[in-house]
Amino acid sequence: MDSIGRYIFRTTLGAFLLVLVSLTSAIWLTQALRDVDLITSKGQNILVFIGITSLVIPQLVMVIAPVALVVAVAHILHKLATDSEIIVMNGAGMRPWRLLRPFLAVTVLASVMLSAISAYIAPESLRVLRHRVTEVRTDLVSNIVQPGHFIQIENGLAFNIRERRPNGLLGGLLMDDRRDPAQRITIVAEHGELFKNETGNFLLLENGSIQRHETKQRDPNIVLFDRYAFDLSQFSGGPQVVKLSVRERYLWELFAPDRNDPMFVQQPGQFRAEMHDRILAPIYPFAFVLIAFALLGAPRTTRQSTAWSITGVILAVSGLRLIGFTSTVFSVKYPAAAAFQYAAVTGTIAASLYAISRGLHIEPPAFLTNAVDAAKEWIARRSVAIARPAQ
Repeated sequence: MDSIGRYIFRTTLGAFLLVLVSLTSAIWLTQALRDVDLITSKGQNILVFIGITSLVIPQLVMVIAPVALVVAVAHILHKLATDSEIIVMNGAGMRPWRLLRPFLAVTVLASVMLSAISAYIAPESLRVLRHRVTEVRTDLVSNIVQPGHFIQIENGLAFNIRERRPNGLLGGLLMDDRRDPAQRITIVAEHGELFKNETGNFLLLENGSIQRHETKQRDPNIVLFDRYAFDLSQFSGGPQVVKLSVRERYLWELFAPDRNDPMFVQQPGQFRAEMHDRILAPIYPFAFVLIAFALLGAPRTTRQSTAWSITGVILAVSGLRLIGFTSTVFSVKYPAAAAFQYAAVTGTIAASLYAISRGLHIEPPAFLTNAVDAAKEWIARRSVAIARPAQ
């Protein structure tokens, strides 16, 4: 790669990383604010909060990276056109393929990154996220055992203690269980202690009472106890069977799923749709970049506006991705719908390569430009007419 190619490669890669980091950070922040209860109600510190919420970043990168790449390429091409650098390169005999080469080099890097994320990193991060969230919900020593505070383990189950004593003993426990709409259970105990064994996690309560109040009954039933074990295994990830969602499966697990997997038996279409979407994830950047180059890479003078070309890039990229999302949804029930996704991507790449090889200037239809110009003139006249009475 010559000095011009290295210059374009460097500036494009820098713009791509800047847009990618900026967009990902902004969207991640909006997602992280939804989980701020990890600090406020679960008693976690800021490091745990950042560690858990950052596990969704690979999934965000899969969606944002192709968009960030086409924004970076469009920006660099617009900058080269505005500074008349493309005209100079074309006048010096540089072929379009030579100008396209550094952009394709950046695209290859983005595609390799997306391949690794879609095949392994994103599913692995979602699995770790599930495990970490389960740990937060079941870590009773550091989260729920906070004297004087009602902590909600899950919807309908609240927990409170009066004090924490030495040797892990808990004093003055109160549990309010409203998960069952048919009845409300309130447990009060003088002492409690956490206990774990091979069968699960338990909270051993001493000297207390269980109050069960059914919705159809006027008076509750009260049972006194000396010792009572409350099972916490339902909140842990140990002995229970974990069902991995489709997004938590590695790519090779989607290619060759276990035919006896209950999830695959129930939703085989979800496996198929997710597999095709992951296969095409690293190919979309090439289609997007070729669209941008076909519309913005041809030499033009500074008097020729690039507004139409930039609008065309936005519409073409949005339309292609919309076809991809729609095909993924329909391929769950109709396997043939996946073919539209492949046809759209390959057709776009072929059409873009043809336009680049022929050096075509893709312009909007004359009736559309005339209509826009007429609308601008009408708005200008109306603005002048409105301003005159005020004078």
